[in-house]
Amino acid sequence: MEALTSFFSSLNSIVWGPVMLVLILGTGLFLMLGLKLMPILKLGTGFRLMWKGRSSSDKEQSSGEISPFQALMTALSATVGTGNIAGVATAVFLGGPGALFWMWCTALVGMATKYSEAVLAIKYREVGKNGEHVGGPMYYIKNGLGKKWAWMGTVFAVFASIAAFGIGNTVQANSVAAVLETNFSIPTWVSGLVIMVLVGAVLLGGVKRIGAVAGSLVPTMAIAYLVAGIAVLFVNADAIPAALDLVFTQAFTSTAAEGGFAGAAVWMAIRFGVARGIFSNEAGLGSAPIAHASAQTNDPVRQGLVAMLGTFIDTIIICSITGLAIITSGLWTSGDSGAALTSAAFAKALPGVGNYIIAVALSIFAFTTILGWALYGERSIAYLFGVKAITPYRIAWIIAIPAGAVLSLDFIWLVADTLNAMMALPNLIALILLSPVVFKLTREYFSSDRKEASVPTS
Repeated sequence: MEALTSFFSSLNSIVWGPVMLVLILGTGLFLMLGLKLMPILKLGTGFRLMWKGRSSSDKEQSSGEISPFQALMTALSATVGTGNIAGVATAVFLGGPGALFWMWCTALVGMATKYSEAVLAIKYREVGKNGEHVGGPMYYIKNGLGKKWAWMGTVFAVFASIAAFGIGNTVQANSVAAVLETNFSIPTWVSGLVIMVLVGAVLLGGVKRIGAVAGSLVPTMAIAYLVAGIAVLFVNADAIPAALDLVFTQAFTSTAAEGGFAGAAVWMAIRFGVARGIFSNEAGLGSAPIAHASAQTNDPVRQGLVAMLGTFIDTIIICSITGLAIITSGLWTSGDSGAALTSAAFAKALPGVGNYIIAVALSIFAFTTILGWALYGERSIAYLFGVKAITPYRIAWIIAIPAGAVLSLDFIWLVADTLNAMMALPNLIALILLSPVVFKLTREYFSSDRKEASVPTS
């Protein structure tokens, strides 16, 4: 295990080096400028389309298995997880309060990235042998860039099918097991078995059942968590101005050692802010477009406008609540990290209930993440080996859950973090090469939209 940890540590320092951070932020900034800030300017339009797309009755919706709203919730189910609770805390613990600023930057440009991913997913999706619509980076690489680039789609599918076991399975199971053991004295192996049974029951229903479960659980739990987080910030209201000052100041200056905090250079704030931001909202990884490819719509831009909300909701709203709750509590210098730090911050503001709120929220978030990433892994393995490979993959997926629940959290985070970067590389390259397609479709959509709006009604 020590040799394996050393290997992944070395690999992690390479794949999450300056080149990767520039590529992630640079790609998002390039797309945002190419779209002329449209994802930010049309945020309200995205929310209107999301609300309208709660059912498949819209006449403009046709091909696909789940409604646009369910597609967003399925994508959110995979992103709203331990990254929002444990990941944010880890970023602040390792990079200081300034890491939250870089998470925001990653999310703002990530909206353009997520929009572009979904546009291409709908544009280049296919109908699989089982009759379901399939798409994502492997398909828009193959169908959009041509045969000479098809190898890159295969590379993505390989990394995604393996990475899913880290970011979407074992990390989630481990975090749930740890927080339930701490707060409710439930043995980790018991939690692992219960999660395994529940996930197995949902996976039997395929993408439609995953979409239905995500459409119910994700909004309910997200709203409940936000209410609790706002209550924490209300209690800590006096500390909010100082907390925001720390976030913006220490994004560009080193954070001094204090209490259990070892201190952090600006590079650490950027590195962990961006890495944990990507871990949380997955903009650039290429995972979310796999879910959006199943949406009941024929318009790539409409689904792109809905998809970009995932990054906004996940990081700008939910992660900000977590980060500010931790910083305003003053406990970010305590030496605690991960979910334990977030739990302590909530418990300090809401004695007797705060830690239990985090335990329940993390458990449900992580459960839905396991479901969302199961879909991503299945679609990736089916791309490589055909639909016959889905059943064996599901079996391996379910078996990995209890195993992940009892493994070392540090090692799991390290592997997941490393595989995230390796998965993002082919997708980011494809997004840059296919950006002219995204820009063209966007111009045509909004040009047509304006023309229709200018036609007088009788």
